[in-house]
Amino acid sequence: MSMFCFQCQEAARNEGCSVAGACGKQPETSRLMDLLVFNLKGVALLEELAGASRPASQSVGLFIAQSLFLTITNANFDDSRIADQILRALRMKRELRGALGAAGAVALPEAATWDGDAASFAAQAERVGVLAEADEDLRSLKELIVYGLKGIAAYADHAATLGFESEAVYAFLARALAATTRPMEAGELVALAMETGKVAVTGMALLDQANTTRYGHPERTEIPLGVGQRPGILVSGHDLADLADLLEQTAGLGVDVYTHGEMLPAHAYPGLRKHPHLVANYGGAWWEQDREFASFNGAILMTTNCIVPVRDTYRDRIFTTGQVGYPGVAHIADRPKGGHKDFSAVIRRALSCPAPQELEQGTLLAGFAHQQVLALADPVIAAVKSGAIRRFVVMGGCDGRHRSRDYFTRVAEQLPKDAVILTAGCAKYRYNKLELGEIGGIPRVLDAGQCNDSYSLAVIALKLKEAFGLEDINELPLSFDIGWYEQKAIAVLLALLSLGVKGIRVGPTLPAFLSPNVAKVLIDTFGLKLITTPEADIAGMMAGA
Repeated sequence: MSMFCFQCQEAARNEGCSVAGACGKQPETSRLMDLLVFNLKGVALLEELAGASRPASQSVGLFIAQSLFLTITNANFDDSRIADQILRALRMKRELRGALGAAGAVALPEAATWDGDAASFAAQAERVGVLAEADEDLRSLKELIVYGLKGIAAYADHAATLGFESEAVYAFLARALAATTRPMEAGELVALAMETGKVAVTGMALLDQANTTRYGHPERTEIPLGVGQRPGILVSGHDLADLADLLEQTAGLGVDVYTHGEMLPAHAYPGLRKHPHLVANYGGAWWEQDREFASFNGAILMTTNCIVPVRDTYRDRIFTTGQVGYPGVAHIADRPKGGHKDFSAVIRRALSCPAPQELEQGTLLAGFAHQQVLALADPVIAAVKSGAIRRFVVMGGCDGRHRSRDYFTRVAEQLPKDAVILTAGCAKYRYNKLELGEIGGIPRVLDAGQCNDSYSLAVIALKLKEAFGLEDINELPLSFDIGWYEQKAIAVLLALLSLGVKGIRVGPTLPAFLSPNVAKVLIDTFGLKLITTPEADIAGMMAGA
């Protein structure tokens, strides 16, 4: 095989991509990412040793987080950037070994001691990929943990950008990565996976605190979908700090700023909505960007993962920043400590472009994060007690290209009128433009925000449990019907399992990296289910099964 990757929902034949990634990732890129993760495990091993005598290093922790984030699906396709990150990891390992002194001379796994240079990358990468673990079940559990760590890393990087960091999260990233290099029994790895879920909750809570401290709590907001007559900049991805910097730098310049994909919820934050030139959302989920970026006409800024292979129709108008990268695409450098990114190149390109071509009209309703929903607690509880609301269905997560994802549209269309959908993530684009109405003034789709905002759904569920005086979250009239695509969704799934949620439906496929035995453990222990048909699943959910 020229590569092997099965970390996303589009893994070929639901087994793994072995020729090229369904995401567009080429074999060399895949092998470099494998080598980067291998060296991050070495950094983690050495940091864990050093951490026995000092607090967790913020600089090492942030490096691990940013590097793991870079390997998430559809984040970075630039081999030179990945290779540079490997070289940084090698330097960090040398520094950590030097600081450890005699303690660093003890027998260590190869990940901590390998010190190759760029010339030996190819040979080493062939040896350290996913299939290096021969035991299928141990491999499955280790990859489940690593993919959960990648999701936590994304949350940690976003929070750090806003000045919020957690030594505990950084220390766990190092400890869990290091653990995957050691001989461990399946039971120990299952326990570590559940701990990964608990730390994912911590990471999401930290990011929620960072976003709301900086930009205020999201509020119910009607978001326009049309276009104006001025040149525009389209911002996609997830990073609110990048959008904030761009809005400040474009004020008064005659440029309109639009959101795309997972940036849609930005309109609900008071600190971002205050800018009058944040005018609308343009388009839908990440996988539609080929067509939508072409028709937008203006400059495009990709702030985090969800970039797809770039087309010539907009190649000269797209910019990346943060952990995103694509060969031949201009990259905006990181902000200096305490400063702001310089988006002048993006702005100049936008001013040379015509106004966007209109895709649609109307509005979308968003802003139902935990504080806004809890402000509606009394009417929500009253509606449940009166029978006006019979069921809540959490239908969040990721969207994707497969036709099978029409399932989520059909579920939304066919759910009884006394059911309310709670959502976060781009899965909402499968149904958020449907006319689903309200129940006593409560919208039947409550959009909590990005996949990064899935914490809000957990808070809402726990607060409802408290309000109804229940002992178990599973006693709520609440079902989970989740679409997944990439590794942040795995972190969210582990987070829900760690909170004791059972009976989660997931699709359109179970993750390819779950071996039959590991899948059986999750099914038997937590009641994890694969989605079937809208009709059968709706019947089950409405019956509480």
